Amino acid sequence: MSVPDGGKAEVRTGWSSFLSKLGMASLLFLAVSGLAITFAPFHASIQWSVIVHTVAGIVTLLPLAWYYAIHWQDYKHYAMSHVVLLGYVGFAALLVCTLSGVVVTWQGLFAIKSSWGWRQTHLITTFVTLGAALPHILFTIVHMRREKVKRPVAPFMAQAIGVTVVGILVVVGLATAYPGVQYVNEFPEDYNFLYGEDRPFAPSLARTTTGGAFDSRSLAGSLSCGTEGCHTQIVEEWKPSAHRYAAMDVVFQKIQAVMAEQNGAESTRYCGGCHDPISLFSGTKNIFVEDLTNLEGYNEGVSCLACHAVRETDLQGNANYVVGQSPEYLWQWSDEGYRRILRDFLIRTYPAQHNELSKRMFKTPKYCAACHKQFIDEEINRVGWVQLQNQYDNWAASHWNVEGDPTRTIECRECHMPLVASHDPASGDTADYNRSPEDGMHRSHRFIASNQLMPQMLELEGWEEQVRLTEEWLQGKTIIDEIRDKWVEGPIVQIALEAPDTVAPGEEIPVRLVLTANKVGHDYPTGPLDIIQSWVEMTVTDSAGNVVYTSGTVDEKNFIEPGSFLFKAEPVDQYGNLIDRHNLWEMVGVRFRRALFPGYSDTVEYSVPCMPAVLGPPGVAAEDQKQMQVEVPETAGEYRITAVLHYRKVDQYLLNFLFGEDSGVTAPVVELATATATVKVAPAVTREADSGEEPRVGG
Repeated sequence: MSVPDGGKAEVRTGWSSFLSKLGMASLLFLAVSGLAITFAPFHASIQWSVIVHTVAGIVTLLPLAWYYAIHWQDYKHYAMSHVVLLGYVGFAALLVCTLSGVVVTWQGLFAIKSSWGWRQTHLITTFVTLGAALPHILFTIVHMRREKVKRPVAPFMAQAIGVTVVGILVVVGLATAYPGVQYVNEFPEDYNFLYGEDRPFAPSLARTTTGGAFDSRSLAGSLSCGTEGCHTQIVEEWKPSAHRYAAMDVVFQKIQAVMAEQNGAESTRYCGGCHDPISLFSGTKNIFVEDLTNLEGYNEGVSCLACHAVRETDLQGNANYVVGQSPEYLWQWSDEGYRRILRDFLIRTYPAQHNELSKRMFKTPKYCAACHKQFIDEEINRVGWVQLQNQYDNWAASHWNVEGDPTRTIECRECHMPLVASHDPASGDTADYNRSPEDGMHRSHRFIASNQLMPQMLELEGWEEQVRLTEEWLQGKTIIDEIRDKWVEGPIVQIALEAPDTVAPGEEIPVRLVLTANKVGHDYPTGPLDIIQSWVEMTVTDSAGNVVYTSGTVDEKNFIEPGSFLFKAEPVDQYGNLIDRHNLWEMVGVRFRRALFPGYSDTVEYSVPCMPAVLGPPGVAAEDQKQMQVEVPETAGEYRITAVLHYRKVDQYLLNFLFGEDSGVTAPVVELATATATVKVAPAVTREADSGEEPRVGG
């Protein structure tokens, strides 16, 4: 960028000087590669451009700085003109561009993410530099021709362009040598298109953007997202979560095996869209396959990309979503060594493709509905359509959903993905009404809900904390600040116990329990109600601590006492037989179903015999003891009534069927809520209710 001068200035930074040639060549290559990075589509060659662009910038940083200083010294005595002014503008823009490039490079290597502001500064100052430098050079050439000054301009430009072309060829060569992992998106040769080639994953409603198979590697590799400095915190949360173990869940595995044995391996595709998408989309759930869960994705279940690569969802349920195959970064699945460093650098400094994995649709309950809503239809049960678990419609019809008013609505993610303090690159959010880009929070990927059994049974990383948090969640002890002013305090299901203050000897004690869904966003309980159990255990003791009445006890074999008040469903097949092995593929309806709609109540009444002690002689069964008639002395003291609401994820009958009665496998039982009352026993005492007063409510 010289004004013809001659002498010393021409030697130092003129058209023939090495510094000028180096400066022009490097600036031209950096400009071309930088613009390609900004505007060209995501491709391996563009990723290599990022690397070569960065290396070239680092290598020429000091020589360019020296060139800036010498060039200014050479021409600082020139009078101000449009040429000189353009030179100063270009020089200032180039300094800022260089500084911003250094910052972005440092952030790409050592920070958790690069700053959008610095990246934009680097881009904008590139345009300013070009906008000033090109006219500066052009006006200089015009001036030289007007003054008939001969300078080696053509060789100078040819050499700069030549170096740029060589740089581009280097990039193309590197991309050819290593274009990244090449996926094999093909079904096995013997793949059975049970419902036609246009529905390769049926009876699941899940689909791919291509309509064909996806290489299992393209949806796996979740652990690589948690390399040091990246989404480490989120991956640690995901590891013991229900999404992570959805496919390795041993109950799921055994039921899937039974389904395959009865209906064929292809039938298990029905489950795969939600439980095991990696296997489903790679074509593993196929005829004659012994391992229906592909080993590549066995330990991932609903992986990071299985969720974040979803492009469309639908409210129909049964995994009615469309998943895409995201273009991969070079060394995307590497988690150590220089490959990981380069992969992380590319994602941080060239994040546009990575940012495509975070979309507004993930924040809506409709997104969750794709899997958290299920039905059986004729393709499966050979009879007709039957609704199964349906968390979404429960929520949508409840008081928790106030259409158009987020300040009064509580959504799925606000409960099951509560905000946690974060050092993750994903912290901060501009899309939520109550958040900011710098709030230092992200949504937990533990997906806390109700399963304590599986994290412990599989001994997943961090399972102890997952179980503890799950128990606190079920007991209503979890505090979620984000929705605390919309939620109520206390257990998720409240118990109100109603009993008289006093009772005469020989009378029966009327006990009434009212159970209210306090802060559950959908039915309580929800999920597969054929295997979930929530029941009331009632215990009455006398003044001496003797048990005089029980209901809802669990015996030594972990079975609930018959006749207990129980939240559960009893589905049946077309012959009226009970579905008790989670064989939902045979289900056509239910003969019994009890659950609580959000905000609603259910009532159970007991009639407790008033007698001092029901514990009979040794060897007398408890149910026989309850029927014993015992005379009550005139001063029997008082009775203490305790009601406890219990919950367990899987009933004992199914566990015995799957693992054997001698396996010792049983689901942990959680006490969700407790209520107590005391009833005094005295002769000739008039009950408060007899005088027209309301009976006392204990608890």
